[in-house]
Amino acid sequence: MAQIDEIAPEVYRISIYVPQIDMQFNHFLIRDDEPLLYHAGLRAMFPEMKEAVSRLLDPSLLRWIGFSHFESDECGALNEWLTAAPNATAVTGLVGALVNVNDFALRPAKALQEGDILTTGSKRFRHIRTPHVPHGWDAGLLFEETGKTLFTSDLFHQNGDVEALTEASLADRCRDLLRGMNQGPLADYIPYSTGTERILNNLAALGPATLATMHGSSFRGDGRKAIQELGEIWKEELSQDS
Repeated sequence: MAQIDEIAPEVYRISIYVPQIDMQFNHFLIRDDEPLLYHAGLRAMFPEMKEAVSRLLDPSLLRWIGFSHFESDECGALNEWLTAAPNATAVTGLVGALVNVNDFALRPAKALQEGDILTTGSKRFRHIRTPHVPHGWDAGLLFEETGKTLFTSDLFHQNGDVEALTEASLADRCRDLLRGMNQGPLADYIPYSTGTERILNNLAALGPATLATMHGSSFRGDGRKAIQELGEIWKEELSQDS
């Protein structure tokens, strides 16, 4: 059964652990006047996810379905959610909407450009373009300004069935994951380009208090420092192959 934890006020982490690959798939439900689900998840996980969401609110009341980039664990079940929630709309960056989502989805997406604000009631989500961070031309992140929660997608990826929220540094976990992946068939999972350092510095400057991570523990504390540490790890582990 999916595990639910509140990692910030009215921000709920819904986690499904897959032991065969030793990985958590985390989705985030934001309860507000216009509820938002960040990460639609894999289609195969939709029944379990729908049941978990129903423990928090009526799934038909979802208004927004958000994600970073076009990938099966980010938006594979998008159409299932759009069917279950007739008033819901996908929300993603302009590139993602034009290149992928508007052809794939049952209904057109709300396309956000750099700095655009999505208001769901008491919460304000700023869209930040992050092309190729963590991967994909269409990549972008949402930063909830009132509570200072950054939804980081595959940034800070850790394996294992780990705690929902930690105040400990994630640096060693992230380094171990990258070193392991760079040795096998999933090498090049995260590219390192001339823009990577600038994008990470811009994210750090937001000063997030919570980092909502897709795989592994979310983080509460000095988000600026955590992102700077991640940037150092990426530069060390990835830049030699750029």
